[in-house]
Amino acid sequence: MNRRKRSYHGFTLVEMTIVLFIISLLILIILPNLTGQRGRANTIHRQAMATLVEGQANAYLDEHSDEQPAPQMVTYPQLEKEGYLTEQQVKRAQQEGLELGDHGHVHQTTPKK
Repeated sequence: MNRRKRSYHGFTLVEMTIVLFIISLLILIILPNLTGQRGRANTIHRQAMATLVEGQANAYLDEHSDEQPAPQMVTYPQLEKEGYLTEQQVKRAQQEGLELGDHGHVHQTTPKK
């Protein structure tokens, strides 16, 4: 009796099912975390943008403080025209809902989509 030993290459159905189960479990764990991180990153970006705009508005007001009467407010077009902000920064600040107030203060409103 010559019996040949069969050698199988590959995975069994049970092994494949276990691997797919583990992958799907990892996806279920990771996806909610990614969406939470995206929201946190957007919040940090909005705060950084507000700090940048406020700093540039204050620099503009400081530089023009010797004018009579001294400006109390500044607008995005003024900041862009004088080179304090780029066109892209102005667009992004407006998308983020950042509004300029008195004395260069920035107020956050609802972001535009």
